[in-house]
Amino acid sequence: MAAGATDGTVFIYDTPEQGSPSFVRSFKWKAHDQTVLKLQWAPPEYGDALACICADGTVSLWEEIQEETLMWKLCKIFEGSGTKALDLQFGGTATSLRLVIAYSDGHVKVYELLDPLELDKWQLQAEFQNVIDSVSRFVKPLCSSASIAWKPRQGANQQTSFVLGVNSDHPQFNSSKVWEFDEAYQRWLPVADLTLPEESGDPVYAIGWAPNIGRPYEMVAVATSKGIAIWHLKLNSEMDGRIPVEKVALLSGHDGEVWQLEWDMGGMTLASVGSDGMVKLWQANLKGVWHEQATITSEERSGVC
Repeated sequence: MAAGATDGTVFIYDTPEQGSPSFVRSFKWKAHDQTVLKLQWAPPEYGDALACICADGTVSLWEEIQEETLMWKLCKIFEGSGTKALDLQFGGTATSLRLVIAYSDGHVKVYELLDPLELDKWQLQAEFQNVIDSVSRFVKPLCSSASIAWKPRQGANQQTSFVLGVNSDHPQFNSSKVWEFDEAYQRWLPVADLTLPEESGDPVYAIGWAPNIGRPYEMVAVATSKGIAIWHLKLNSEMDGRIPVEKVALLSGHDGEVWQLEWDMGGMTLASVGSDGMVKLWQANLKGVWHEQATITSEERSGVC
């Protein structure tokens, strides 16, 4: 387990033995000079590697290595060209690793690892904005937050896709869009827009893409100011490459912004965390009707992150 502090320190906690419920701090180091805002583990098949977003907007990648003793080494600094990184997520297939980073100017950068054994060797694969309208690409939005969710991996040959939504001062950038990598043309294309026409421009606070263990559709949760929307995405795209989508539920219950969405391993239960200090669990019944299953709250109600 990893934790970041306000002074830029990163702490690593391990269980002393398999099955132990307690954690012991095993490492700490000064990763940045300012607050660590986000930590994200790389997929375990690439070793113990951790990406950090600092309050100044920089992104660093660290790897646990064995020299004289176990230690954490800086592998890579991802430059933001004067803009701040807001969110990042690892994704890809069994044979390739990608890292997508969303920035405060509305741009998205996708990096690809060149060698699975060398975590310091990345190349910029693509850079684009979260818009479809070509005219809007000349706008420079100011984004206060962003949320990224990769399509959970199911097999080595599946399409590489992720969904991205932002909270910006330009409504055309906010709506959640699904981006898919086109192998034939080696480019990222928007294939679905998870926004109804009357909701266009609502800021997006959090996104979660559910694992699929046999459903005839994909499922994505999107949190906006109106609540948590549950979307179904068909598995087969149309002739123009677009993916048909349907909004099947809108969940309300948090008093304030939803900060994070997480699905269980089976993609059946959704957990939401809000600024109201509550964690809520949501499930759909056999008829497909979504309801609140449970609520967890701290005694102090000081907030959960």
